[in-house]
Amino acid sequence: MADPLLRLTGVSAYYGPIQALFGIDLEVRAGEIVCLLGGNASGKKSTTMKVIIGTLTAAAGTIEFRGQRIERWSAAQRVRAGLAIVPEARRVFPEMTVSENLDLGAFTRDDPAGVAEDRERVFGLFPRLRERARQEAGTLSGGEQQMLAMGRALMARPSLIIMDEPSMGLAPVLVEGVFDLIRETNALGITIFVVEQNATMALSIAHRGYVLQSGHIVLHDTAANLLAHDQMRRAYLGE
Repeated sequence: MADPLLRLTGVSAYYGPIQALFGIDLEVRAGEIVCLLGGNASGKKSTTMKVIIGTLTAAAGTIEFRGQRIERWSAAQRVRAGLAIVPEARRVFPEMTVSENLDLGAFTRDDPAGVAEDRERVFGLFPRLRERARQEAGTLSGGEQQMLAMGRALMARPSLIIMDEPSMGLAPVLVEGVFDLIRETNALGITIFVVEQNATMALSIAHRGYVLQSGHIVLHDTAANLLAHDQMRRAYLGE
């Protein structure tokens, strides 16, 4: 079996004197959707995401991406290597147009023809963005901003997209549509790692999942097995 696209081994992290992650082990294989689940306040899910993308330095352990150790790489180096992020609450640039936001996703690239080709691909995947290409991003609905954040990540031509709480701040009626977009993006051949507190929705589209509790991985299995797991059903699925 091929090596994982992303592998964390024994990763620990701190905020000042406070330890947030305790020896995290996880892996994501090419073509998968893998989710990291847990309570929003205590799970430290976003800390795991920050360590992977390089905005927080791991205090111990190794991070491998495409077979290379990256834990000492800058965030920009990781993006160039094929990591992209869709941040929590979308965080589009509100006073810039949709097209300008997409162009920012390609900031590490120097192939104008390829960037133009990928912009067309994003517009094909999200036709609503084409309709609003000259519109300021801050005037879009929450669901449209999520499309824009995903499109901006695709502009980097990533091999792995990390999504931080994609359902956060969205009306319930929009959440299912966002997870449909994640599934469609994965169908393009892009591997996706989803950090999410909505366990039911995340597991409905994922291949595998990990559960983080108080900075420790306490469960990991296929999505189907996690959905059927008694501890999951009581603690995270409201049963």
